[in-house]
Amino acid sequence: MRQKADAVSTSAWWRATHPLPVLAVTAVTAALAIGWGHDVAGTLLVTAAVFAGQLSVGWLNDLMDAGRDAQSGREDKPLATGALDPAAVRVAVGVSAGAAVALTLLTGWPAAAAHLLALVSAWAYDLGLKSRVWSVGCYAVSFGLLPAFVVLALPGAPAPPAWLVAGGALLGCAAHFLNVLPDLADDAATGVRGLPQRLGAARSRATAAALMLGACCFLALGPADGSGPGTAALVALPLAAGALGVGLARARRPGSRAAFNALLLVAVMNVALLVSSGVPAG
Repeated sequence: MRQKADAVSTSAWWRATHPLPVLAVTAVTAALAIGWGHDVAGTLLVTAAVFAGQLSVGWLNDLMDAGRDAQSGREDKPLATGALDPAAVRVAVGVSAGAAVALTLLTGWPAAAAHLLALVSAWAYDLGLKSRVWSVGCYAVSFGLLPAFVVLALPGAPAPPAWLVAGGALLGCAAHFLNVLPDLADDAATGVRGLPQRLGAARSRATAAALMLGACCFLALGPADGSGPGTAALVALPLAAGALGVGLARARRPGSRAAFNALLLVAVMNVALLVSSGVPAG
């Protein structure tokens, strides 16, 4: 019986972190670090710093949303159902945030400044900016600075290329719109009024598509060596434009998930372009 209770508790703690974003951002960080030339120690350090930071962001998000989640009847939210004690989660937020800061400081001041600003932006979103019209700005800052952190943590703290930062920022903005699409009705009922909620489903889908395509342009064309678009650009850009066009065209059908699925497809393409951006061609 004790083992079963412990398993339930562990599961509740993990679910409260927003596990898919935590795993996705951490995996992208590790892949970026490898692609941009970090050694094993450097890869582990930046990945651990980002993982700890993501835990703090996820727990803080669920802590701040517990009341709204309970009002919406979210049984998948451990804090809303009472499976987790808010006081214990507050401690977990503090411990994970402290670990993230400590690990980040070990990467050197230029990199640390980038990651700490990204974390402050993410925490600010959780603490109330998600309900402001400029909610998307938090995603632009945090996701734009993530690849910058990885590059700045390299020996010598090289400056990250502008196209990498811009691509990450646009991808993060698109992720914001994509992430809230399934929850627009619950958000409206509980008073969350970020930019996607104000635009509504149709305009949010179109905005996400434009941002995804913009990210694809930066990440596909940015690494070009001056000899013209590479294979990635020639393949990725037409495919992304075609997928988004078809998805948005079919979105008018009742119950259609074509636009959402197209956005997910292009998001995966963009992540692949992002993590391979530092890998030398050939």
